[in-house]
Amino acid sequence: MASSNHAPNGGLYALKCRPVDADGSARYGVSMAVRDSITSKLTAAFAPTELEIIDESHLHAGHVGARPGGETHFRVRITAAAFAGQSRVDRQRQVYAVLADEMKGGVHALALATTAPGERSLVRR
Repeated sequence: MASSNHAPNGGLYALKCRPVDADGSARYGVSMAVRDSITSKLTAAFAPTELEIIDESHLHAGHVGARPGGETHFRVRITAAAFAGQSRVDRQRQVYAVLADEMKGGVHALALATTAPGERSLVRR
């Protein structure tokens, strides 16, 4: 779903957050408490122009860290001006700091693609 939102600095930014599973199918009618928390925190911290959060938990069923009901393994693609001029490692450290509670509380794995506007992500889509 795409929408236009007001950025914390009073400007506008477009937020494209797609609640989808790894196979690309829409995920509606499912409890998305963890995904909602990730979305809310990343939006507040970075005012992203693009944000995509994919629950890949079903790909890890039976593996360490997986639990019934999912919401343990996520892929996050985020584009934000806040990342301009920063290394990939610094960007990821910032994201992990914002999501520290989620990482302590049940998220087992987080795959990150962090870019600044105008950069191209090297992560497969």
